[in-house]
Amino acid sequence: MIAESGHYALVLALGLALIQSIVPLIGARLRDAALMNVARSAALAQLLFVGASFIALVMLHVNSDFSVANVYENSHSMKPLIYKITGVWGNHEGSMLLWVSILASFGGMVAAFGNNLPLSLRAHVLAVQAWIASAFYLFILVTSNPFLRIANPPIEGRDLNPVLQDIGLAVHPPMLYLGYVGFSISFSFAIAALMEGRIDAAWARWVRPWTLVAWIFLTLGIAMGSYWAYYELGWGGWWFWDPVENASLMPWLAGTALLHSALVMEKRNALKVWTILLSILTFSLSLLGTFLVRSGVITSVHAFATDPTRGVFILLILCLFIGGSLSLFAGRATSLKQGGLFAPISREGALVLNNLLLSVACAVVLFGTLYPLAMEALDFKMSVGAPFYNLTFVPLFALLLLAVPLGPMLAWKRGDLLGVTQRLLAAGVAALVVIAIVWAWTRGGSALAPLAIGLGVFVIGGAMTDLSERTGLFRLPFATTLHRARGLPRSAWGAAFAHAGLGIALIGIVCETTWNSEYIATMKQNDVAHVAGYDLKLDGLSQRQGPNFREMIAEFNVSRDGEKISVMTPSKRNFTTRGSSTTEAALLTRGASQLYVSLGDATADGAIAVRIYHKPLVLLIWWGPVLMAFGGMLSLSDRRLRVGAPKPARAKQRLQPAE
Repeated sequence: MIAESGHYALVLALGLALIQSIVPLIGARLRDAALMNVARSAALAQLLFVGASFIALVMLHVNSDFSVANVYENSHSMKPLIYKITGVWGNHEGSMLLWVSILASFGGMVAAFGNNLPLSLRAHVLAVQAWIASAFYLFILVTSNPFLRIANPPIEGRDLNPVLQDIGLAVHPPMLYLGYVGFSISFSFAIAALMEGRIDAAWARWVRPWTLVAWIFLTLGIAMGSYWAYYELGWGGWWFWDPVENASLMPWLAGTALLHSALVMEKRNALKVWTILLSILTFSLSLLGTFLVRSGVITSVHAFATDPTRGVFILLILCLFIGGSLSLFAGRATSLKQGGLFAPISREGALVLNNLLLSVACAVVLFGTLYPLAMEALDFKMSVGAPFYNLTFVPLFALLLLAVPLGPMLAWKRGDLLGVTQRLLAAGVAALVVIAIVWAWTRGGSALAPLAIGLGVFVIGGAMTDLSERTGLFRLPFATTLHRARGLPRSAWGAAFAHAGLGIALIGIVCETTWNSEYIATMKQNDVAHVAGYDLKLDGLSQRQGPNFREMIAEFNVSRDGEKISVMTPSKRNFTTRGSSTTEAALLTRGASQLYVSLGDATADGAIAVRIYHKPLVLLIWWGPVLMAFGGMLSLSDRRLRVGAPKPARAKQRLQPAE
């Protein structure tokens, strides 16, 4: 009965989405407030029903109802409760239900918290959201129904893919989807603006918070996915330029450009057409990522589906929304006024350069992802890997990072590049000192590595310089500096933290890839491995029975200069139901660096294959994105960016006494 209830709730959500997609548009055409308000009620009701459908699927997994095909294919009665819950979206059907649930949640938030929007604009935005929701409800019900029953229910399930039985599944996909789907709001605002034929600085003010929310979640989702791959796959890598990894990177790059472009539009009423186009392209890239993961056109550990029927359906959705939106843009963009002018050397000019570099970098990743697929369609087998991206993407991003400290310190409309360069002198000197120190103290690796670390220091120093200039640090009395710091807009603090996070991540990437130490060998009991000054002694192997797996555990005593530091216990798990195994790496954190140990196969004489890595400053790779997301949250908490915040003029008007 639970499965049928979940299925019917999904059907009702589809019906509500169809109403929401049509009636408000009629109301907007007739200027009927009652019909336009149907969008709000329908969006909230749609959220209620799709939420009920999702909860029903969770209950089926928790109760191990193997009469439902989705539960049978992806669960096991002995699986821990946390993995029963996360297993709901550890498969194609369940993950699509999570996708549309998040989509409905964003629509519901616009309905609930978008009271400051003009009624017509809100009606158009929610109608466009309903178009997207209707298409994906149909996709789920026609090709990917998670509530299908099995005629003769089995006693036990097939279990979830062992690689997915990890806490990372509880965090990574939901955050990634919150980012992917969150950009649908920016898309809906753009289409609504094109339909109404009106776009201004107020539009940018309304769309920025939603874009920022999506960007924050996508940043955290990508970082979490990278860390999950790092410790779970046993290879010690954190990024592989996998097509599905690229599918999440592309909307992040476009979304970052959109945030900066919307800032120019809000502050200077410029870049209107470009901001609308970026809003469309960012969500289009999210849809492209959905297609790549679920169409079967690529083979990846991330890919969910190989059914060509699903791929064709999603391709139709892709063509409908991307083609339709770009056609609407082509027809209406010429009627939009471009807005204010500015000099090339200005904050607007720096943000345009930012957009240019981000857009070209995104295009490079798109080409590297789709070109092998196009060649494969012509029966030419090929792959595009790290060498291609190192030659194309990396130089573009290096130029972007070099320009990052300059932008916030330039004035709007017309800036003084020489004055900004002088103010960044301290950051430049610090970068040069760090380059000299790294060059003198390190051995081996690329000669460009010290320069890259210096660039990271320059970015961090630039963010600190911007804050010190704004607060008058070292120029004004401390009490005055403190007062100015408290009065500084949170968006300024947020931008500085986000830019510093980029520099921190760059330093981590360079140190890990350049000076990573590796030891791969077959070890027996009492053998000692020597890695980067650490001694790892294998004390022995033991067996342990888990809830739905059998585990072989190795115990390593770690010491340095004769002093015992810790014990590391990597393991290898064998899941009998699935007939597969996973490697559970052991990590020892020392500051921002880590020792990493993973196990391979055991031999007949009692030895075992071992991979041991020392990864200097590797944690900076993920601390950087976390700091970036924190900066985004600070910006989001700025009263000027909060959805529904009253305009200063209105607030002042309410304070005036009645006559």
